[in-house]
Amino acid sequence: MQDEYRTVAREGVHETEISRSRFLCALAPAATEEEAQAFVARVRKEHPTANHNCYAYVIGADASVQKASDDGEPGGTAGVPMLQMLTRRDMRYVVAVVTRYFGGVKLGAGGLIRAYGGAVGEALDALGTVTRHRFRLATVTVDHARAGKMQNDLRSTGREVRDVHYDADVTIHIALPESDIDRFQAWLADASAGTAVLDLGGETYG
Repeated sequence: MQDEYRTVAREGVHETEISRSRFLCALAPAATEEEAQAFVARVRKEHPTANHNCYAYVIGADASVQKASDDGEPGGTAGVPMLQMLTRRDMRYVVAVVTRYFGGVKLGAGGLIRAYGGAVGEALDALGTVTRHRFRLATVTVDHARAGKMQNDLRSTGREVRDVHYDADVTIHIALPESDIDRFQAWLADASAGTAVLDLGGETYG
């Protein structure tokens, strides 16, 4: 798995005008291909009178799913340059839809490629991007007497506490960078005098 990936910071729309044609680029994070397709369908529904609703999306931290559509524009002049802009910027888990309202001036193949790719690039700049890092989910089980100090120590050392459950013992759910696991195990043994138990779970990005 990738240690990190970049995605769009938030859902939003950025508009630009080129030779009297309006280009509206809608961007959104998408965790799955189904989410990406649902976003495309939603944008199309919002712009039923537009001349074109072209799209591109990249799903997977390793960019394993890549799709693009020209939606009636000449082949390779819309969806592909949109997709190329996303991959050039190392974007993942993201969907872009560029809605075009034709203004009466033909742009030609080169002009369309620049317009559609540029619309995505401008939207990324306007909405911003974030980097998601890979974490290992883990639980620390500790007795009640040490639980409060353990939570404070975890937070003070910059570890992310995600949840806490109180039962016979206290279970603290945390997320750790993969590179921090060995160091954390040594720290935990020292901080709890060997009484805390660490269970490593699956992986996530955050």
